[in-house]
Amino acid sequence: MAAVVAQSSDVRLWARRPELAEAINSTGQNEDYLPGFTLPSGLAATSDLGEALDGADAVVMGVPSHGFRAVLEEARPEIDVGTPIISLTKGLEAGSNMRMTQVIADVLPGHEPAGIGVLTGPNLAREIMEGQPAASVISVPDEKIATVLQSVFMTPSLRVYSNTDVVGCEMAGSLKNVMALAAGMAHGLGYGDNSMATLITRALAELSRLGRAMGGNPATFAGLAGMGDLIATCISPLSRNHRVGIALGKGKRLEEIIAEMNMVAEGVKTTPVVVALAAEYDVDMPIANQVAKVLEGQPVSQMLAELMGRPPKAEGA
Repeated sequence: MAAVVAQSSDVRLWARRPELAEAINSTGQNEDYLPGFTLPSGLAATSDLGEALDGADAVVMGVPSHGFRAVLEEARPEIDVGTPIISLTKGLEAGSNMRMTQVIADVLPGHEPAGIGVLTGPNLAREIMEGQPAASVISVPDEKIATVLQSVFMTPSLRVYSNTDVVGCEMAGSLKNVMALAAGMAHGLGYGDNSMATLITRALAELSRLGRAMGGNPATFAGLAGMGDLIATCISPLSRNHRVGIALGKGKRLEEIIAEMNMVAEGVKTTPVVVALAAEYDVDMPIANQVAKVLEGQPVSQMLAELMGRPPKAEGA
């Protein structure tokens, strides 16, 4: 997303490791995470968080959920109370069960709430970098701020829509990662298109139930943040969560899978939080519950047997 915005604006990208920031600046590429792509000249990297934030008109948080709070606490002195803060993180905070916008409000209690929001949608990084046509959703409570940010993120190949349903957009983005793990498991077991269509459809019903219970707009889950992102993440080999699910379906241990990855699969950390929220809001989420059991060591074959063996019910129930 830094590369997207850098096509029209000056962008400073913060990296934890000085050597990565130096490599990006010297080569114009990020070989560690997106090799083979030349980054725009308007993008400069730094490992100095204060330098990255100095004078920023907007702050975009692309930090995984487990490190989101710590980085934001470090950044707090550098962020003006009126500066819009947009989360790219499709996950929930373990322990507090908070969405990332809630974490932002918690860490920055005096910050202007109208400018705290999310950017989400079916935006697999490699395809975005290739300039393939795609769309996204920018969701903040203030429509005027949303319109300004919409124009910042829009490019000839990325169409950006605005939405004021922050809860719905954020929950859809987090929940679909859990469902992508399940889709990957089905793929890893060798199941075909009928099975995948069934799983995705029931996954949408499941994430919509919890999202609505938490205050999300039902229409959001039928849009880019819900159905759009769910489809992309459940079927694409570029999806980290889908790849983790495939490996689990093929019998690999979770610890072994995670050790081989250099990026975070948010669904692994988000699943226990989703199960906890489902219990809190009294929402039936059989797929999420079964994914949680597999992550705890249950065989994937047992997951499918339990899901298929549930009592009959009406589709809308």
